[in-house]
Amino acid sequence: MTLEFAARTQLGDFSYDARFEAGNEIVVLFGHSGAGKSLTLQLIAGLLQPDEGRIAIGGEAVFDAGTGLNLPPQTRRIGYVVQDLALFPHMTVAENVQFGMTGEGREQRLAEVLDLMHLGEFRERKPRSLSGGQQQRAALARALAREASLLLLDEPFSALDESLRVELRRELIRLRSELDLSVIFVTHDLREAHLVADRLAVFDAGRLLQFDGRERVFRAPANRRVAELTGVANILRGRVVAARDGTLTVEAGGASLRAPVPNGWRPDVGEAVDIAIRAERVNLRRLDADDPGQPNLVRGTIREELAYGATHTLRFESALGETVEVEIAARPYEVLGVGGQKSWTLELPPEDLHVMAVSSDAAAGSSASATTA
Repeated sequence: MTLEFAARTQLGDFSYDARFEAGNEIVVLFGHSGAGKSLTLQLIAGLLQPDEGRIAIGGEAVFDAGTGLNLPPQTRRIGYVVQDLALFPHMTVAENVQFGMTGEGREQRLAEVLDLMHLGEFRERKPRSLSGGQQQRAALARALAREASLLLLDEPFSALDESLRVELRRELIRLRSELDLSVIFVTHDLREAHLVADRLAVFDAGRLLQFDGRERVFRAPANRRVAELTGVANILRGRVVAARDGTLTVEAGGASLRAPVPNGWRPDVGEAVDIAIRAERVNLRRLDADDPGQPNLVRGTIREELAYGATHTLRFESALGETVEVEIAARPYEVLGVGGQKSWTLELPPEDLHVMAVSSDAAAGSSASATTA
């Protein structure tokens, strides 16, 4: 099943503009609260009507501003799970799942869905007697009961504890594979986005800034704003001083850094650029930072340290003139003896540096990225 989505709308002072396509995959809509993620689901479902655009599910238009077509929600073959689940407290699990179903095959479909979601033994139970995870399964079962080809999930796991969230993320991935579903999943949890997404759509203030494969978005953000939203801790401002053989040399602060030329764009010598590197990609080395045979080495001194059990986050005062954040796993932290040493050489591997154009408008120039598969 495919989804083709293009919509523009104005809601009071809030302006919305996005377009993307989805196939049989999990597309995660990611961004801060109020970015336009839930609004996207409401537009797809037909709960809100855009001012302009076209929406097609499985190749068939359900909304087309040009022709005046706007199919009602109940005809769009969509399963929709909202954040508060909206289970009817006075109904049993079976009654909740069957709600809205029609036709002679209702009982058979009910049995199939309850079995699929491992809820057969709870069919006569009321929602209040179920655990949080069981309630979530019931909401998913109801969304799937009408043989939906497109599943819309609006932060479905946000109210659950972490162990249940892990279990249900696995269930979602299993369901997508078994049922050949298209899933549009809303979250503002960066870790959840990374765990479940096949492709990631990054929203900010009603604009789709980047739409691409999960790893591509995390490793090669379209601009500084996408980098900030996706948790890139180190974003440096620099200037290109040389470009040769697919490699840029960028002066940043008091250091000279090498980085690959970004795909689809080649900055000019003298042009200001932003350089991004994730904290977990910076290495601690016991090398001379002035060694000419080793690129991208800078001196750093630990000024702040936070321990998170399995990882340590270190903040360095560096020769780059800006704080550099490093994330290191507990084992190498202990082996290297980081706790007993404040001064280190920081290595920013060239292949892990990503060069971006400087733009005052985060959305400027992002339309191509937003529609790239």
